[in-house]
Parts: sequence; structure tokens; C-alpha cells
Amino acid sequence: MNARTFVRLAVTNPVSAAYLAVFGGSVLFATGVTLFASDPGFVWVWPAFVTAPASLVAAGIGMTVWHEAPFWALLLGLGVCALVQSFALGLLGRAVGRPYRRNTARPQHG
Repeated sequence: MNARTFVRLAVTNPVSAAYLAVFGGSVLFATGVTLFASDPGFVWVWPAFVTAPASLVAAGIGMTVWHEAPFWALLLGLGVCALVQSFALGLLGRAVGRPYRRNTARPQHG
């Protein structure tokens, strides 16, 4: 698989694009609440929920390796998880959208 195939499956198909838009919207919402609210609370849970279950696995592995990870590392991890799941959705969309092909080859009588 080359980079063009990855981008086509992870970003440009409609299912993956919609998923990445929801993820981007949740990150923008969490950023706005963090910047402009007096107490943002647990608003950054929503981008993690959007990227679950990949983000839960990545957070578990990341916290065992890097106990006090900086915020940028967590955002980078969420972005990677979003791309991985977007790629998986692209593969699923391609598999479901492809019409069923029967084997139309004639049997060999010999």
C-alpha cells in the first residue's frame, strides 16, 4: 500500500471524511471551552470518546510508558488514533460498497 491509497481510504472517502469532521469538531469545541470558560472540566473526554476504542488502548500503553505526558503528546496521540480509525472506516466502506462478484468462469469439463 502506498501513501496515495492510504490518503484515499483515510481522508477522501465520504465515511472517513465525516468521521474526521466529527473528530475535528470535538477538538475545536474542547479548545474553545478550554480557552474561554472559567472551568473547562472534563471537556477533553469528548475527543477521546470519539476516537475510542483506539484512544483507550493508546492511553493505556502511553501512560505505562510515559507517566507524565505533556498535553501536545496526548493531542498527537488522539490525532493518530483518529487517522487509524478513519482508515479502518475507509476499508470497511470500500468492502461494503463493493458489489458482490460471483465467479462467472465456466467450469472446465475434461
